[in-house]
Amino acid sequence: MIPNTLPQGLIDNPRLSDWVGFEPERRVRISTGKVEIGQGILTALVQIAAEELEVTPERLHAVSGETAAGPNEGVTAGSTSVAMSGAALRLACAEVRGLLLARAAERLGVAAEGLVVDDGRVLHDGRDTGQDYWTLAAEMDLARPATGSVPTRSPSRYRVVGTSLPRVDLPDKIAGRGFIHDLAPPDLLHARVLHRPWRDARLVSLDLAAVRRAARGPIDILREGDFVAVTAAREDIVGRAALAARAAAVWDGGTPVPADIGTPEWLAAQPARVRSVDTGDAPDEAGRTSGRVVEATYWRPFQTYGSIGPSCGLARLAEGRLTVWSHTQNPYALRDELTRCLGLAVDAVTVLHRQAAGCYGHNTADDAAFDAAYLAMRHPGRTVRVLFTREDEFLAAPVGPAMLVRMRAVLGHDGRPAAWTIDLTSPVHSSRPGTYGYHGFRSREALPDPPPQPAERNDRPDAVGGGSRNATPLYDLPFHRLIHRTVDPFPVRTSSLRGLGAFANVFAIESFVDELADAAGVDAVAYRLSLLSDRRARAVIEAVAAMCGWPGDAPRGEGRGLGIGFSRYKNRAAYMAVAAAVEVDETVRLTHVWGAADCGLVVNPDGAVNQLEGGIVQAASWTLKEELRFADGRVATASFDDYPILRFSEIPEISVRLVGDPGDPPLGVGEAAMGPTAAAIGNAVARALGTRIRSLPLSRDRIMAALLA
Repeated sequence: MIPNTLPQGLIDNPRLSDWVGFEPERRVRISTGKVEIGQGILTALVQIAAEELEVTPERLHAVSGETAAGPNEGVTAGSTSVAMSGAALRLACAEVRGLLLARAAERLGVAAEGLVVDDGRVLHDGRDTGQDYWTLAAEMDLARPATGSVPTRSPSRYRVVGTSLPRVDLPDKIAGRGFIHDLAPPDLLHARVLHRPWRDARLVSLDLAAVRRAARGPIDILREGDFVAVTAAREDIVGRAALAARAAAVWDGGTPVPADIGTPEWLAAQPARVRSVDTGDAPDEAGRTSGRVVEATYWRPFQTYGSIGPSCGLARLAEGRLTVWSHTQNPYALRDELTRCLGLAVDAVTVLHRQAAGCYGHNTADDAAFDAAYLAMRHPGRTVRVLFTREDEFLAAPVGPAMLVRMRAVLGHDGRPAAWTIDLTSPVHSSRPGTYGYHGFRSREALPDPPPQPAERNDRPDAVGGGSRNATPLYDLPFHRLIHRTVDPFPVRTSSLRGLGAFANVFAIESFVDELADAAGVDAVAYRLSLLSDRRARAVIEAVAAMCGWPGDAPRGEGRGLGIGFSRYKNRAAYMAVAAAVEVDETVRLTHVWGAADCGLVVNPDGAVNQLEGGIVQAASWTLKEELRFADGRVATASFDDYPILRFSEIPEISVRLVGDPGDPPLGVGEAAMGPTAAAIGNAVARALGTRIRSLPLSRDRIMAALLA
């Protein structure tokens, strides 16, 4: 059963009115601090609320990520939305249903146990009593704190949860109404911002006359310190001006980015803060050295978000109040940092989440929001719209950190690890607004007198930390040592990219497990099962092995291969095993990918499968294609021409199976597929080539180097 203890969301936001309210025309408002970024969370929450309130989903109006109208649930990240927001909303809705039945029983003079709710109406002995949520709303005190004492519906009675309800956000998006980019109030002022090419760069000169000539229309140019913005009533005018400003700007000073910053050698040579965590009983010196020692080093390059739609933000200052529209993943943190950086009171700023292209990490949404807010302060009474270009996205976005992962195992006489060490090096994995006291806005650093930033930012060396996420495998290891080296400060802004450190860590761990299986002369699936006592972990591995026909019939080193990868995301979210079939000559062609996932109770099966399939596709693109490059002190990648991503024609057949028990609590699925997919592809390529490539992406250049070695 799903526990009814109060989740953190209800502890932080205890009033029932924070979550539920009643509206005209027999509608119910449900509120959440979590936001829609393509993962289908609003649909899942509608299903949960409809189930517990016992109304049809069509009656529900979901309000998401609005600081003046809903609970503060922190950042939407880490595959936690259903598990956290869903749990809080579930209990709140159950309690509201309990209040309805209690008030109806009192008014009707009957026992509450004899009443039921049917699409919001109260029935007694199967007959409509004339009472419902809306007739009794004024008599129900929703300002009271939640207690978690009202029983929730049994999964065996679910009618909405567990079905593939169509996405509630798609109709508006299909009609072109669902995105922040489409907002166009009549007082709109368009703006573009000139971004510094590297950290602390100083603007030596800017040919303003050239910018005005290129604009071919009236513009205003604002320069404060090293911050430059162009505003105009027409978008085409500011677009031309911004291109001219980029070409006309001369920069100097600061910290240009080394061209070799992305290499393993550069990363390994940097000073770092070192933390170490031991788990299990450390073997003595003889135990650490007497068995066969296997070592390997794996590497992931810098990568970027590549959202299909570039970031956008709008803001308006009127009567001393600032309203900001943003596709931020944390509206409350954005509000708080805007107030700090703009010198406003918290109650003078409202942030309203509006949807955009999904990002699954800290992209430039908050930067665009700050730019719009800052410019709105200088144009009161106008709505300022800041839109990034594709080149802005590549140049100004935080980047997903490169990671160097060294693995070492001492094998016992049975071929299993007696001692295991993972030694990882990376910069920090979060610089979101509010993290470590960091405001997170690139433009605020370019303005005069920026507020102080934290002197030290530490990724926690645990299963849910940044660089160390999933660095501790789920396998039964007698002794495990995690060494975490955090390189900070760093020449480029790094932050959360989908899965944080889990992607590189699972790629390294699961590749290394295959290498250990080879060293022990044991089948890779059998070897994993010999190290696992967790029944749910074993079940997904066994399921995906059956799905793909493991081990296949391709001989090693002849151009075809089948590989497997496994993890439980953060060691507490969904279990996922992935198998990949590849054909390799000068490049890798994915022919089929299989996935088996245990997500516990699945609120929307189609939505869960979509998430897992999307994770497989994105992970395949990272594994085979994506790598940021640097030159002339800056990011050298400016478009998808020089940052290739997986094309539609390269997406393989994908088969996903959900194998969990609906009696178990829901587990997050958003990032579950990422690391296992990379490992499965890497292991399949190793079998196809007869040699292993340990650095990503598995590009043509790396394959040719491996074939010629």
